[in-house]
Amino acid sequence: MENWDEIRTAYQVARIGTVSGAAEVLGVHHATVIRHIDSLEGRLGAKLFQRHPRGYTATEAGQELLKVAQTTEDQFAHLAARITGTATEISGELVVTSVPGLSDLVTPTLVRLQQEYPDLRIRYVSDARLFRLEYGEAHVAIRAGGQPQEPDNVVQSLCTHRMGLYASEAYVARHGLPKHEEDLANHRFIGHSDPNSRAPFLRWLAALVPDSAIVFRTNEARVSFEAVLEGAGLGFLSVLAARSLPGLVEALPQRTEWDTPLWLVTHVDLHRTPRIQLFLKALKDDARHCGLE
Repeated sequence: MENWDEIRTAYQVARIGTVSGAAEVLGVHHATVIRHIDSLEGRLGAKLFQRHPRGYTATEAGQELLKVAQTTEDQFAHLAARITGTATEISGELVVTSVPGLSDLVTPTLVRLQQEYPDLRIRYVSDARLFRLEYGEAHVAIRAGGQPQEPDNVVQSLCTHRMGLYASEAYVARHGLPKHEEDLANHRFIGHSDPNSRAPFLRWLAALVPDSAIVFRTNEARVSFEAVLEGAGLGFLSVLAARSLPGLVEALPQRTEWDTPLWLVTHVDLHRTPRIQLFLKALKDDARHCGLE
């Protein structure tokens, strides 16, 4: 593993998916790319890519190499920027991951930063899976619930994500609204596809509403919005997003037990990278309104 050029070549092939694309980025002939890949696979004794007519797809071993190479590439780029005095320039890729349902909070910040810094490339992945920052799967993770405890990560409080129980005006016209908790079983609900979700508002719902009353399930926050707006049932939505949509009615007063704390998590090795610091500050500034009263 002493030849970084070969590792960097494999990283670019995995990232772009083609030999020609990697060759263009690296400024080398495509034959050099193929030679580096063959040499690295021979040294490791494992296939890093599946070859097919449309290009190269990383194998499981290739994915593991990609994670390490991504982090190393970021660290080299940050070191070079500090040495040359250009550490204040904002460029390169910023990979952000969050639990589903936070796009209304995160996306406006990312779009604004990219408009201000055209050389910044954004990748935003919304997934319930816990991304491994130490393997370079993401630069910033936005996590919900209890404070993350990984020793090599820097954890900062972001805000409290407030949820509300909403109905559409069309639903209210047909079914009315619950008058109290005991009346909830007489209504129709939109729930999560995972009955074991740990979200506090979903645990509250599961404790008070029979399973037969949950008539529509989804793991997509956007689908939940659409289902509520179309009158399929009562559903929990982000207060921040719901207040910007006409035709929604609060089914019950908001409760603190539905709220979820959000955390910003970065790996200690990359925490001070300029583009990461820029995003952290921008999102914290923009998130001041995410806990709307």
